[in-house]
Amino acid sequence: MQLIIGMSGASGVVYGIRLLEVLRSQPGIETHLIMSESAKMNIGLETDWNVGDVKALASHVHSNKDIAATIASGSFRTAGMVVAPCSIKSLSAIANSYSDSLLVRAADVALKERRRLVLVPRETPLHTGHCELLMKASQLGAIIAPPMLAHYIKTNSIDELVDHHVGRVLDLFDIDAGLVKRWRGSRAENDPS
Repeated sequence: MQLIIGMSGASGVVYGIRLLEVLRSQPGIETHLIMSESAKMNIGLETDWNVGDVKALASHVHSNKDIAATIASGSFRTAGMVVAPCSIKSLSAIANSYSDSLLVRAADVALKERRRLVLVPRETPLHTGHCELLMKASQLGAIIAPPMLAHYIKTNSIDELVDHHVGRVLDLFDIDAGLVKRWRGSRAENDPS
């Protein structure tokens, strides 16, 4: 399986990095990474990672300027794409088919080929324009998966919250990396079986 991971300039680069880490350990999955310049900047601002080490997690790395890359064509078969994090600028470009970068072109290809496109927007609060863009992207076929807290997993760790969301994103591609604490119902805690 080939999966494209796009990282744009929103806060929350940890989601893209963790996706790459987890996918690297999954047999048979080849990742194609695209990072915007703002994503590269945020890696240094938000994490202890450097850009080179993040690139090393991917099977293939593409320049965001390389509009002629393999992943810019629908004839290059993939399972789809995740944009994590997805900035409002990238969301706007995707929703409006403004393919001026490889990240947006690859997302546009996923949509036109009816492949899975998962957007992980990181912005709050949202104004009406943001909400309209999210709706438009959803109407085009994208899955909107903002990193919402799963309180039922009862954790005090940010890493566990990130892992849970990354696991839920991977669920959308039928990849179970063992990160999701599955809901077992309200009686599960008191059920001795």
